[in-house]
Amino acid sequence: MTDGQERAGGMDSGEATTAPARPAAYDTVEAAVRAQLAKALGGRRGILEAAVPTIAFTISWISTEQLRLSLIISIGTAVLLLLIRLVQRSTPQFVINSLIGIGIGAFLASRSGEAKDVFLPGILYNAAYAAGMLVSIMVRWPVVGFLVGAITGELSAWRNDPGMVRLCSRLTWLLLLPCVLRVVVQLPLYYADQVAVLGVSKVVLGWPLQVTALAAMVWVLARGRTPISAPAAGKPDGT
Repeated sequence: MTDGQERAGGMDSGEATTAPARPAAYDTVEAAVRAQLAKALGGRRGILEAAVPTIAFTISWISTEQLRLSLIISIGTAVLLLLIRLVQRSTPQFVINSLIGIGIGAFLASRSGEAKDVFLPGILYNAAYAAGMLVSIMVRWPVVGFLVGAITGELSAWRNDPGMVRLCSRLTWLLLLPCVLRVVVQLPLYYADQVAVLGVSKVVLGWPLQVTALAAMVWVLARGRTPISAPAAGKPDGT
């Protein structure tokens, strides 16, 4: 029985539909987006796993000022976290993402001999991410809208609702602002060769700022209750 049939109750069971409705796991778009955002961030464990290798590098650098040792400790910490994930048979996605970033930073730092280059990939990533989200807002295709489309089963139909476009734009702004703040704070520190302060700022502007942004998004989402409607039968996506 489809979700639509369950809601209809007394609807004639012989009534045919062109396409079955997608079962809704959430009652409202806001609840679904909250869940998807938390999932995308990896939850508390994913956020912590992203921070630990940076903390390890920063502490080692402040203590020893040895680039090679600090890189080994940082990469070793990330590999250990990955092994724990694999042993527990839980998703290693967020550790792998962190390991890739650390690996690129380690490669750049080992080539240049500059410890500050460990943080360059993160700065460039945040700048590119912020630019991409800004463009998506300007062209009225905010990034968060695609989350809504994936949830409702209509990839672009959300754009037909001006209120939904405004909501998704506000949420995308809340994702964008932490990226801008990281670049504004960390880029001058990078050029000033402030490696220790860079490491501290990366941690402080990492999960604490991300949690703050998520809390702001939850507050925005808590103010609305937009029902999730299944895709119309036989109606092409986005029309």
